[in-house]
Amino acid sequence: MATTHLLYLHGFRSSPQSAKAQLTAAAVKRDHPDVHFWCPQLPPSPRDAMAMVASATSHWPRATTAVIGSSLGGFYASWFAQHQTCRSVMLNPAVNPARDLQRHIGEQTAWHNPNEHFYFQPHFVDELKALDVRHLPPAAPEMAVIAKGDELLDWREMVERYPHAELHVLEGGDHALSSFASQVGDVIRFCDLV
Repeated sequence: MATTHLLYLHGFRSSPQSAKAQLTAAAVKRDHPDVHFWCPQLPPSPRDAMAMVASATSHWPRATTAVIGSSLGGFYASWFAQHQTCRSVMLNPAVNPARDLQRHIGEQTAWHNPNEHFYFQPHFVDELKALDVRHLPPAAPEMAVIAKGDELLDWREMVERYPHAELHVLEGGDHALSSFASQVGDVIRFCDLV
């Protein structure tokens, strides 16, 4: 069954204004106008973020839902896909954010609005650990787009984390996937939108 509902989850300090979210939204609107696309602004608390997403999508048809997540959003997408049993696409996904975000505890600024501040609390690390689904086999088909040139995350860890995924490993590139305009078509194809 083709996907009717598509969720996009942004990364740490990011927002629905991210280039990848905007490119995805534009492609869906242009080529798949009947698809319900949602890219929410996620709160800093991982538990609150996933509670909000789970609540807002609780009425979505499980059989025709898909999720795309970038960086920390990729980690969240794996959790969401596990609970919804839906297909998922991870873009330079955070594999172990509980480890990697410990050094970011404290005051942070929003990437797309430096005047906007939030506090990354120490207990958010435990919330991330509680959302980790690495020990579970994928509940539905997965795709991962991974740039070897990612300056923040180790591409080898990402590849190792998603052994069953349709892997698109890019030579060079960066964490932001600046070349995403050339990958968005493959991502949309994998999501199998109506």
